[in-house]
Amino acid sequence: MKKTPLEKWIGGKLPDTHGSLSERIDRYQLQKLRETVAYVRERSSFYRGLYDGVVDDPARDFAAFSRLPFTTAGHLRREGMKMLCTSQDEIERVVTLQSSGTTGPPKRLFFTAEDLEATIDFFAHGMATLVEPKDTVIIFLPGTLQDSVGDLLARALVRTKVKPVVWGPIRDAAAARAEIMQHPNSCLVGIPTQILTLARGDYGRIIPHGWVKSVLLSTDYVPAAIERELERCWGCRVLTHYGMTETGLGGGVECAAGEGYHLRETDLYTEIIDPVSGLLLPDGEEGEVVFTTLSRKGMPLVRYRTGDRARLITTPCSCGTVLKRLGRVQGRIETEVHLKDCQRLRMSDLDEALFPIPGVLDFIAQVDSQGGRDQFRLCIHAVPGGEERVARRTLSALLHGAVTGTLFKEKVLYLENIAFSNTGWMGNGVVKRQIQDRRVSDTVQLLHCSSG
Repeated sequence: MKKTPLEKWIGGKLPDTHGSLSERIDRYQLQKLRETVAYVRERSSFYRGLYDGVVDDPARDFAAFSRLPFTTAGHLRREGMKMLCTSQDEIERVVTLQSSGTTGPPKRLFFTAEDLEATIDFFAHGMATLVEPKDTVIIFLPGTLQDSVGDLLARALVRTKVKPVVWGPIRDAAAARAEIMQHPNSCLVGIPTQILTLARGDYGRIIPHGWVKSVLLSTDYVPAAIERELERCWGCRVLTHYGMTETGLGGGVECAAGEGYHLRETDLYTEIIDPVSGLLLPDGEEGEVVFTTLSRKGMPLVRYRTGDRARLITTPCSCGTVLKRLGRVQGRIETEVHLKDCQRLRMSDLDEALFPIPGVLDFIAQVDSQGGRDQFRLCIHAVPGGEERVARRTLSALLHGAVTGTLFKEKVLYLENIAFSNTGWMGNGVVKRQIQDRRVSDTVQLLHCSSG
């Protein structure tokens, strides 16, 4: 099996050659943490206030660094301009993010040309697992604007002599399939549910088995069921990428083994914390992903809480690398629906139960309260003509699922109805999918329920 190309790339960026690669990475990261903390204290009024009273060398070792206060999405919304560490003249790209259902000011992320170059470099090396020179990559991600994720990826591919076709998020599945049919043995990069619709939707068999060489899924939680379906339909390799705007759009990517994200360790330092206590968790335990940027100039983020749930994998990757791996992200902690008796429902629970059902393309899930009972509603976007069969299988999957079955059996949750959408796309695919919680929050219950 081919080793992840990120190992050679990361090794080449390290300044010293003494000891094993793991030891060199540790020394590098610790030094960069010291430099980053000193840099933000000097240049950012936000960080000077945040670290007021902190000892002079808070990054003398990893344990001391883990006691520094966190930064959050709330800080970005309220004090983003104070987090800047360069003049605005040096900023090349500003990304504005307004989360679905969130009121108040949006998050704004600022990037210098040097920051963007680091992401392009990561994309160029990370994609080498999937493509070779002269291959074609069709990018079904936002790419119209300069320095958008699709544009950065396209520029990275050109450097490696791979042809990029920037399509953008899929609005017309038939047109997208027609584009794919013009490029045999191509690689597709896109949003999980949108790529699934190309394989499963109307005239899905237009793309024959073996026509697509590989698929990289990104921008949202990737259900294993979607990976399996794409592999079954097209006979191609399917890998996933983890990243967010805050990480500089790129964070980590799977190797050929498909056993977790290899991280860009010279640019990001990653921790897993207990989402309730904020304490650092041992490798292997699931918690909230926290990262620190190690090379960011415009707006460095130190101990930034992502809200994503995952773990650092402790076993070696079968590709043979010593690089760390982040396990499959299980969705966002804040979007988990808390139910009585401290039980909860995650979007990933529904994804793994429903996407294996033939004909399901996407769905919207909703929990509300009526008569003192938490009720569950589901609206499915399915391949036309098979709704009755999909409804039967959906009911069975929900009542017998590992998580949902228990919730319904113990009457923690009541199934209200299963409906179908005839309007095509249920969203633009860019906003992360989540369960819509329409209840009045029970604050007392949530305070007594652990999210860890």
